[in-house]
Amino acid sequence: MAGRLSGKAAWVTGAGGGIGRAAAIALAAEGATVALTGRRPAPLEETAAMIGAGSLVTPADLTVAAQVAAARDAVLAGFGRLDIVVSNAGLNAPDRHWSVLTHETISALVDANLKAPAFVAQASLPALRQSRGIIVHVASWAGRFIGHVSGPIYIAAKHGLVALSHSINLEECGHGVRSTVIEPGEVNTPIMDLRPVKLPPEVRARMLKPEDVAAAIVFAVTMPPHACINEILISPTANRGYLAEVARAAQG
Repeated sequence: MAGRLSGKAAWVTGAGGGIGRAAAIALAAEGATVALTGRRPAPLEETAAMIGAGSLVTPADLTVAAQVAAARDAVLAGFGRLDIVVSNAGLNAPDRHWSVLTHETISALVDANLKAPAFVAQASLPALRQSRGIIVHVASWAGRFIGHVSGPIYIAAKHGLVALSHSINLEECGHGVRSTVIEPGEVNTPIMDLRPVKLPPEVRARMLKPEDVAAAIVFAVTMPPHACINEILISPTANRGYLAEVARAAQG
C-alpha cells in the first residue's frame, strides 16, 4: 500500500540523530525518498541503513553556503525533484550565559541556528516553487518564550528562525510554497548532554521523544496543498517550566 508521501522527495538536515533521524525515518515510512545531510558522514550512513532503499547521503557544513548549494544539487541530481525540506540542524553550547559567553560561542550559535537555516531555505526555494512544496523548520520552545535555560543567543537565534519561517509564507505563499515552524519543548536527544546542569534519567524520560516531533512534521507535510500549518508549539505534558512556576507560586 502506497504511503501518503509516495513519489515525494524530501531533504532532512541534521539527519544523523535525534529529531532529524526520527523525521527521516518517518518520512520514508510514508513513502518519500529522503536525502540526509549533516556534518559527519558516519551518523548519516547509520540513518540511511535504518531507512534502507530510497535514501541518499549528502554531507555538508550547513554554515557554508557553497556546501549547502552542493548538497541541494546532489538531492536534485539524485531525486530529480524536491518536495519537502526539514531544516532541523541546530546547536547549543554548555557555556551559554552572558557571564561566560565568548565571541566564538556567539558566532557558532548564530551560525548554526539562524544562518544555516537561512542558507537551506534560500537554496531550497527555487525547487520548492516548482513542486509547490513545503519546508519545515525545527526551532524550539525558546523560539517563542524567553527563559533562563537555553541561553540568550540560542533564544535570540531561534526567535529569528520563527520569524524566518513566517517570512517565507509572506513572500512565497503566492507560489504555493508552505513553511511550518515547530517549537518543541524539552526533547530527550543528545543535545541534552550539553546542558550545564545534567539531568537524571527519570527527568529525561518524561520529556518529548524525537518521534513525537517527527509525527508533528509528518502531520504538517501531509496536509493538503491548500492548507498551511504555520506554527506548531509542542511540549512535554510534564512541562518543567510550568511545574517550577506553580511551585514558586505555592511558596508565596
